[in-house]
Amino acid sequence: MNINTSRRCFTALAALLALGAGAVHAQADFPNHPIELVVPFQPGGGTDALARSFADATRKHMPQSMIIVNKPGASGAIGWQDVINAKPDGYRLAVVTVELTTLPHMGIGKFTYDDLQPIARLNADQAAITVRAEAPWNTIEEYLAAAKKEPGKISVGNAGNGSIWHLAATALEDKTGAKFNHVPFQGAGPAVLALLGGHIDAVAVSPAEVTTYVAAGKLKMLAVMADQRVKGFEKVPTLKERNIDLTIGTWRGIAAPKNTPPDVVAYLKKLTLAASSEPAFRETLDKQNLGFAYADDVAFKAVMAKDDAYFKGLITKLGIKN
Repeated sequence: MNINTSRRCFTALAALLALGAGAVHAQADFPNHPIELVVPFQPGGGTDALARSFADATRKHMPQSMIIVNKPGASGAIGWQDVINAKPDGYRLAVVTVELTTLPHMGIGKFTYDDLQPIARLNADQAAITVRAEAPWNTIEEYLAAAKKEPGKISVGNAGNGSIWHLAATALEDKTGAKFNHVPFQGAGPAVLALLGGHIDAVAVSPAEVTTYVAAGKLKMLAVMADQRVKGFEKVPTLKERNIDLTIGTWRGIAAPKNTPPDVVAYLKKLTLAASSEPAFRETLDKQNLGFAYADDVAFKAVMAKDDAYFKGLITKLGIKN
């Protein structure tokens, strides 16, 4: 090997080493610009409230800000696909909900829960049937009796076809023989607003989404689809108390694109644990009646796998594919 060749090899090696050092340095500096947190639903619902409070809570624990990006559509599929397709560098994250495990089985979205890297679960909530305060039904039995008497007449709003709230109402039909007119919206917030405006008869969303309006006397909750009564709604019976064996709900958490570098994932896990421990974040969840239910990435992945199997069976049984 002559001197010129040796020099070229040395220069090339030095460039590679510099590139490698730069890559390590870049990851060590994470984050060096704002992180975007995609909320796949419209503003106003429980998912959006959780995301905004979480983003605020991260300010004490990282040098950059976290920016909320609402990207609604297709029951969450549009927002999640956006993050799945994003560069796996930790700068574009998603708020994920249980629909991540329902939509693929509905034929909505060409992805699975395994296409995202879970960071942590932050919340878990049950579904509830809520109607306007002036509605003629004061119990879940009266409501179901009306739905059976005139099948398909009573309209129930949800957060979109394939959303957990759509499945909750459909599962209630399956358990009771009632028949509803399912009306999809781009999130629970718009569905609740439609209920307040008298455009639909009921919603099958979590207590968190209707807390303010129930407290103001504008809406009334007939039943929760939980194993036990929900904090803040202790007077509202569970379906099981009414001899309807149905428990169904959602969870919400943070996830990154698959193949995000391990050191970036480790940083995001530490950040999420710290932010979720902030008193202000917990207080927001309490005010919204969003149940705090932290689970780390491993436990969260196990929850996703379990729910994926459950909803695959439920969707197949009910024949509600898109």
